[in-house]
Amino acid sequence: MSEIEKNLPENGGKATRTSNAAFGTASALVGEIEKVVVGKRREITLLITALLSGGHVLIEDVPGVGKTTLASAVAKAAGLQFKRAQFTPDVMASDITGFNMYNRKTEKFEFCEGLAMTNIMLADEINRASPKTQSALLEAMEEHRVTVDGVTYEMPEPFMVIATQNPSGFVGTYPLPEAQLDRFAIKLSMGYPTFAEEVAIISDRRLANPADKIVPITNMNMLEGLMSEVKRVHIEDAIYSYIVSLVAATRESPYLALGASPRASLALMKTAQAYAFMNRREFVLPEDIAAIFTCVVAHRVTLKQEAKLNRVTAEDVLSEIVRKTEAPFIR
Repeated sequence: MSEIEKNLPENGGKATRTSNAAFGTASALVGEIEKVVVGKRREITLLITALLSGGHVLIEDVPGVGKTTLASAVAKAAGLQFKRAQFTPDVMASDITGFNMYNRKTEKFEFCEGLAMTNIMLADEINRASPKTQSALLEAMEEHRVTVDGVTYEMPEPFMVIATQNPSGFVGTYPLPEAQLDRFAIKLSMGYPTFAEEVAIISDRRLANPADKIVPITNMNMLEGLMSEVKRVHIEDAIYSYIVSLVAATRESPYLALGASPRASLALMKTAQAYAFMNRREFVLPEDIAAIFTCVVAHRVTLKQEAKLNRVTAEDVLSEIVRKTEAPFIR
């Protein structure tokens, strides 16, 4: 038995029995989504990881690789309410947060819910909306509430934003500022499918859309139970130190003009708990931190101009930080 396992809570036996069923539910959730999104098991797993940790996801990739399909499949398989906002320059902040409308019959103002009042909101092509509209999501993403005309409205729970953007099209776009990028727990890239995967994709869709066959694996109550299990995933003190060491190293890198903030450390901790859970464990290992470090931190750092000229990427810098930072030894 490892030192981590020895330090699990005393009621670990009961937690293990509960987790066995929970582990199976999480795996079934991934399997159901794979019916639609072919060959992207890691991306699916990371998206579910973010959902279970209460985080938001930014998917950056070229059009047509399944970003929107993945988001809608997750919502359907998880049994959650789903709304899609197609971000364009004419979308207003009130479309996202909601607005008050005067009812002539009752002679009162009534609150009309915005698109953010849902469990999973797809902010499609988020960088095509104005900065004012983009910033309307900040309060909802961070505090799970919106304020309209001085009145605060709580968001449904769980609440998750899945935003997409196209890295190759810059005409008519408004790049997300660092403050908003920092609100996303994970940034993903789908990538093109392999030859065999693309053949499977088009053949599966010859007669019908596989998305129509997705059945809900969970519901809101079950998902809240899974999220509670994730919060109980054990973290050793040495793991906390490892997380902070990795994040602090980004602030000292000669290639980075802006390092990651303490929000990155918090996101890394929460995501690591969910990632360990997705790997059917009740404790976090250093390998979990190393596996998700780049996708949690890369969008939170800014490269120096010299690094860009030398074609050094944020992923290159973070991989080197992981390689040079000593991982704790767990006996």
